[in-house]
Amino acid sequence: MTPMNQVIYYFPEMIKALKETGMMLGISLFVGLVGGMMMGLCLFLFRPEGRSPNKLIMLLFNLYVNVMRSFPFLLLVVAIIPLTRLVFGTAFGPIAASFPLSFVAIAIFARLVEQVLLDIPKEVEELASSLGVNNVKFVYYFLLKEARSGLVLSFTSMTISLMSYSTVMGVVGGGGIGDFAIRFGYQRYEYEVMYTTIVLMILIVGSIQIVGTYVSKKLDKRKLIK
Repeated sequence: MTPMNQVIYYFPEMIKALKETGMMLGISLFVGLVGGMMMGLCLFLFRPEGRSPNKLIMLLFNLYVNVMRSFPFLLLVVAIIPLTRLVFGTAFGPIAASFPLSFVAIAIFARLVEQVLLDIPKEVEELASSLGVNNVKFVYYFLLKEARSGLVLSFTSMTISLMSYSTVMGVVGGGGIGDFAIRFGYQRYEYEVMYTTIVLMILIVGSIQIVGTYVSKKLDKRKLIK
């Protein structure tokens, strides 16, 4: 069987694997976007120099972010299998696989959001304080609008990171494109299939980065001013 015929033969399985990856990424990205955004805003607002300092919240959120970001991902997946099984009734499949990915997504995006917000000029916060706006209006009318370009780039970075993390989910029965490359490529010595999958993933990641950078530039107010 020629290399091209091998790729064509396994094409239906590749499509199925891409759908599984898309499902686990879609769920975890949504959870990461909502949860990470809220946690990142809290880390910014409740820091010692913030508008509403709160040491307890900062301690808990920083602890969560630091532990999740430093925890070896595969060990994290294995460690929370009992919790995953309790929540979903199973530890297998793309939906269950999105559970540990969501924990990591929140931590990654929270830290990225905090860093983007810390880069906002202090004059913005001073202006908001002089106008007497509350935290809700400050976040919506000042922080998010000022940081929207950086937040898009941060979300892009989180997406690419989760894409990488998702490739190991096949080890615990999560499926996905990484599992496809190992099972149908490496383990069956069909290296053309494995390398085709790698190239496909590189193209997907590159496309995500291009789109994210394009949207970020369109939203960058500094570029508009120039």
